Amino acid sequence: MSRAELPPAAARLAEIRARIARAAKPAQRDPATVTLIAVSKTHPAAAIEPLLAAGQRDFGENRVQEAQAKWPALRDQWPDARLHLIGQLQSNKAAEAVALADAIHSIDRPSLVAALARAMDAQDKRPACFVQVNIGDEPQKGGCAIPALPALLAEARAADLPLAGLMCLPPAGIEPAPYFALLAKLARDSGLAGLSMGMSDDFETAVMLGATHVRIGSALFGARA
Repeated sequence: MSRAELPPAAARLAEIRARIARAAKPAQRDPATVTLIAVSKTHPAAAIEPLLAAGQRDFGENRVQEAQAKWPALRDQWPDARLHLIGQLQSNKAAEAVALADAIHSIDRPSLVAALARAMDAQDKRPACFVQVNIGDEPQKGGCAIPALPALLAEARAADLPLAGLMCLPPAGIEPAPYFALLAKLARDSGLAGLSMGMSDDFETAVMLGATHVRIGSALFGARA
């Protein structure tokens, strides 16, 4: 079946995967090493189901409460779906986040490290952890400041969090490549392989610079309500 003959959700998914493959080629990367996270925040289960039916398995949610409302029922039908929490996380939601998520992309402070460690020990469940870096030093954004990163990573390792990599949101309206390259250097220097970076507007640049996880919302779902 050609892409033009696919259902709309499957066609959008195929197009994004093709763009990831094209971006990976000049970097001599295997596109299979890039995890596509479909950012389903604010979208109802009815919008998520067509992507699940088309084979997409990794999804991103911002808020624990919203994810709790949608994902138990979706996972009953698609038990191999994987949920990534990508929004800022309150420490008092750590236990719920650990119970729900396969990966948490927004670890940014010692108090959250401690809360997640307690929750993981209590539940004997260890979702993959990404430390969010405030890569553009923007006061309105979450994320660990770059100078504080070594200490936060040391705390996370001491707490036995399963560190998968680093995550960032580059400043809006500015060429993202230098910020993605900086995150990749910070990850290398820290001995981490995972790079959660790149969204609908810039994921191809992120893939060329080493992204292992790209977070795509509007290009798959359309504009949020």
